[in-house]
Amino acid sequence: MITAGMVKELRERTGAGMMDCKKALTETNGDMEKAIEFLREKGLSAAAKKAGRVAAEGLVATYATDDNKTAVILEVNCETDFVAVNEEFISFTNSVAKQIASSNVTTVEELLESSFINDSNMTVREALTALIAKIGENMNIRRFEKLTVENGVINGYIHGDGRIAVLVKLNCEKEDASLLELARDLAMQVAAANPLFLDENSVDHEVLDKEREIYRVQALNEGKPEKIVDKMVEGRVQKYLKEVCLVDQVWVKNSDYTIKKLLEERSKQLGSTISIDSFVRYERGEGIEKKEENFAEEVQRQIGKQ
Repeated sequence: MITAGMVKELRERTGAGMMDCKKALTETNGDMEKAIEFLREKGLSAAAKKAGRVAAEGLVATYATDDNKTAVILEVNCETDFVAVNEEFISFTNSVAKQIASSNVTTVEELLESSFINDSNMTVREALTALIAKIGENMNIRRFEKLTVENGVINGYIHGDGRIAVLVKLNCEKEDASLLELARDLAMQVAAANPLFLDENSVDHEVLDKEREIYRVQALNEGKPEKIVDKMVEGRVQKYLKEVCLVDQVWVKNSDYTIKKLLEERSKQLGSTISIDSFVRYERGEGIEKKEENFAEEVQRQIGKQ
């Protein structure tokens, strides 16, 4: 006999609807574990129907270990900004980021097939599928990156409720609490100024050659004499580098400093050289083509289905 208590327990354990829980228990003769499996299978079916829908909202998140020697940046997408602020979606995203930090996975596929940190009886893929079935939107783990450091720290910054996330990795032989604050300040710089490269040595030569060619054509189109064009081009290239290279940018918190000058001063104060090893910047949904929807028409379609 299927009791109300059994239905209630299954609903609490799975988050599925009451009628779905009752049906699952009926189909499995009251076996709670088999009923959970039944609902997961149903969830897989429900999730598959949603997989073709564009998921360009969501969260970018960071996680750092207590010693700030390992950190993760992660993007998990959903369809609407309503779900992006859902507590269960946020909790799932943060749990996955923490899991990546303590694992050796290097790809999203490896991550999806690994045991979920909150429930070793299911994979991350199954946990995501269950969340899709429960909330009713397509979701996906889009990308992640894990940074580690031996001598130095890693710290991050989240801007706009999960719209932009940044990690900055600093190298320094000396341990000092001020390094964490500096790394966070630099992460804020990256979030605001969006540098493309760390320094001039990091810039792809093909990128610079392309910029030079563009500036040369611009100068010639402006009617500048051939003999001064090369000098103008190099001047514009240097200006470009100051805009796209992090260490050459003006510090957003104090325009009297470039990032290079800031690092030099902080290194002198600490008595040990501080350098930026790398940074990672994720912006939610960047590069995903969003489908424009007419909200009124969507409501009418939904009404028509009832």
